[in-house]
Parts: sequence; structure tokens; C-alpha cells
Amino acid sequence: MFGKIAADVLGLSDVGSVIHPDNYDKVDSDDYVLHEDNEKIYFLIKSKADEYCFTNLALIHLDGTSAMSKKRTLRRYPYATNPIANVALETAGTVDLDVEIKFTIGPVALNIDVHKKHIEELKDLYKALMKISEITHENNLTLEFARNSLNMASTTIQSVHKGDFNVVSQFDAINKAAFSWMVDTHKQYKVKDYGSIFERYINQ
Repeated sequence: MFGKIAADVLGLSDVGSVIHPDNYDKVDSDDYVLHEDNEKIYFLIKSKADEYCFTNLALIHLDGTSAMSKKRTLRRYPYATNPIANVALETAGTVDLDVEIKFTIGPVALNIDVHKKHIEELKDLYKALMKISEITHENNLTLEFARNSLNMASTTIQSVHKGDFNVVSQFDAINKAAFSWMVDTHKQYKVKDYGSIFERYINQ
């Protein structure tokens, strides 16, 4: 009964609708948001079968088998371990009723159909996802450079003549310094929370 009422209130069909923040408490995805860890919904697309919930930490996808079934599969894609790439926005033609936002998140390719009346909101989401994709790509390159630099330094140290210093004590000190440096670098360039990006681009 509640599902039917929520569908009527939210104006849902097989084509997705962008849900206003005032109605986030009426969607199923809200039950799976980690509010205890300061996770927050920034954008939500809902049809009768599916929900795509974009939070500051992850994409939560409630995957429905059909509009007639209440069965759902919950999938969670944290941005830190599932990079976003290949973001595209397909606008509507003259007779089309829907627009489509496409992207990959980790190994999964998603094509989300949304009613064309929500094109302005989707433009905001497109910009946010593009920026997240760009940041992730640049940070991954930086991390790769850091790893290569560390490997080069390690190789150089190993080539130094053993009689030039106390190998055991120096190796221990260098190993600790390298570990600390990589941990700090990983924290700096492996972003988990993209709340600031969504706040910059999403205008609802």
C-alpha cells in the first residue's frame, strides 16, 4: 500500500524521475544509506522498478526485476573502489520522452533512462560525475607515479655497496619511512567522500 502511495506521490513510471530532496524519506534507498557514518543522499533517480541513489560515498542501486515485482537486489558501489568513467548524457529528440545518462562504475556499465522534463537536473549530475571521473583518473595517475618512484628508490638502494652502510639498520629505517609515505600518499589521493563535488554541481 505504501509503495503505491509513494509511487503516486513521486509520479513514477517505467522511465525514471529525479526525486526532490524533500521526498528522500519516501524511497527505499534511504534505508540503506549509512547515516551513522555521515553518508548523505545528493541525487536520486527512481522508476517503478529501480532506484539509483548517489551519495557522497557510493552509488546505491536497488535493482528491480520489473515494475510489477516487489523483489529487489541491492548493490552498493563505493566510489573509492569503483571508479566512475565514460560519462555521457544523451539528450532527447523531438519525439523522445526520455533522456539517458550513461557511465561505468567499476566493472559495471549503467544506462539510466529519465523523463526529459528532468534534463536540467541531469545536466547537474552529468557535471558532478564528470568531475569525479576526472579527479579519480588524475589521482590514480599520481598514485602510480608514487609507486614507481618508490620502486626506483628501492632499486637504487639495493644497488649500493653493502659496505657503505649498516644494511640491517638502514633497511629498517627506509622500510618504515617508505611505508609511512605510501600510507599518507594513499590517504591524500584515494578519495572516499565526494560530498564537496556534489554540493558544487547539484542544484535541487
